[in-house]
Amino acid sequence: MNIDLQAVEDAAKALYIRALKVLPPDIKDGFTRLQQQESGATAQSLLGTMVRNIAVAEQTDNLLCQDTGIPIYNVTLGRDVQVDGVELQQALVRGCARATREYPLRSSVVHPLTRKNEHTSCGIGVPVIHIGFDATPETLTIEMIPKGSGSENGSFLRMAVPAEGVDAIKTFVIDSVLAAGGKTCPPTIVGVGLGGTSDLVVALAKRAATRALGSTCADPDGAALERQLSAAVNQLGVGPQGLGGDSTAFAVHIELAATHITMNPIAVNMQCHSARRARATFTPAGVSYGF
Repeated sequence: MNIDLQAVEDAAKALYIRALKVLPPDIKDGFTRLQQQESGATAQSLLGTMVRNIAVAEQTDNLLCQDTGIPIYNVTLGRDVQVDGVELQQALVRGCARATREYPLRSSVVHPLTRKNEHTSCGIGVPVIHIGFDATPETLTIEMIPKGSGSENGSFLRMAVPAEGVDAIKTFVIDSVLAAGGKTCPPTIVGVGLGGTSDLVVALAKRAATRALGSTCADPDGAALERQLSAAVNQLGVGPQGLGGDSTAFAVHIELAATHITMNPIAVNMQCHSARRARATFTPAGVSYGF
């Protein structure tokens, strides 16, 4: 299957706008579950306000949040998909810039030293583009995630000592959630990366934070730890927007990789309550959109 690069550019534009305006259904269901479980009056009121904001944004065709974030595109190539990799990346960049100029969106991307804003949501190394592969025949998927600064600033890394065991992981996750407090706009999805190297573990935490609610870690031990930490985090009392309550997080998600015998890397990356993402799937039948 040959990929139409103009279609990729158009999808990159459409996905950015879609992700900023329409919240995935699993996140809406997550709000419903938290409202059913929340015991605090203030927290219930805040959750209700968040839910109303989501509804008003979608009804009026407005953005869910003013922060358009750092644009991230996760591309997965299936078998028998033919595309020039360099041209694919360039098409994604063009689509990202078009979304910002033509919609228009507020560009949140600046040079790290001069702070100059090109007003395209693009810059050196941005949009962030990850390319992976799977065995699905004749299928290309593009997932777009706008990652806001409030949640991205809630990122933590620790190179723990293996002798500290699982207790070090639990303590670090809990300490990270407490350190973030209300700055990550809870309720959050707490993404935890385990293993690998320092760079890989941070990428795993991001992947975990942006996974759909209801999904579980593929590793059974990781899935068991997810359940334990999800329960523990919601006993901390941070609550919605850090103002107290039972609803600190929708869930704790874990992604892991093998690591060195003398290492135990741990990373935490959080996603805010406006956990935005959108997906386009290219097949021989055409392009379809979803989450």
